[in-house]
Amino acid sequence: MIRRIIKIDEAKCNGCGACAAACHEGAIEMIDGKAKLTKENYCDGLGDCLPACPMDAISFEEREAPAYDEAAVLASKKEKEAATLPCGCPGTEARALKREVQPCSVPNTEVKTHLAQWPVQIKLAPVQAPYFDGANLLIAADCTAYAYGNFHHQFMRNRVTLIGCPKLDSGDYAEKLTEIIRLNDIKSVTVVRMIVPCCGGIENAVKRALQASGKFIPWNVVTISTDGSIME
Repeated sequence: MIRRIIKIDEAKCNGCGACAAACHEGAIEMIDGKAKLTKENYCDGLGDCLPACPMDAISFEEREAPAYDEAAVLASKKEKEAATLPCGCPGTEARALKREVQPCSVPNTEVKTHLAQWPVQIKLAPVQAPYFDGANLLIAADCTAYAYGNFHHQFMRNRVTLIGCPKLDSGDYAEKLTEIIRLNDIKSVTVVRMIVPCCGGIENAVKRALQASGKFIPWNVVTISTDGSIME
């Protein structure tokens, strides 16, 4: 049947996950850092997701699509009811992480920081600075440093660090990161993100920045789970 249904422009999508959280029917999922309309029969065509998108990547279109299946939507909601979170985003699930307290080998010894520069926020960082020349760049979601205990030693050491949160920061990081990579002699890029869907935005921004810079720079992505372990 021909009906109104949403259309997602993947080129504009920054992977923040806001639309997936706003879709009460569960028609949208985050896949490889992009929003996807995975269940057309779950989309009611009302567009609750449109105002949630900060990139204007969602619009309506009239096309051939399966009819809205309200019964299937209600059944899916009931099945997931026990796991449903108030905001719909797994990244905001409140839980205590119980750990064994490890005694400090040297009481009152301050742990050395490996921060190499300031500022660290992507939004505040200059596009050119002496410390970028020949740098190994770390671009991290800000929650990662709190979730992963050895963050300074394992990730920040010998790297220039930039942090941000694609869910809470307005705009897109890709343009500024493109300029940083294009205008400086960056040797490598390491992205550290959380497992939650909204963190896909920072990975996607780095990928687009590397492509737009016209440079071939080795890069890798490390994903941290919400219990503070590195995902294999």
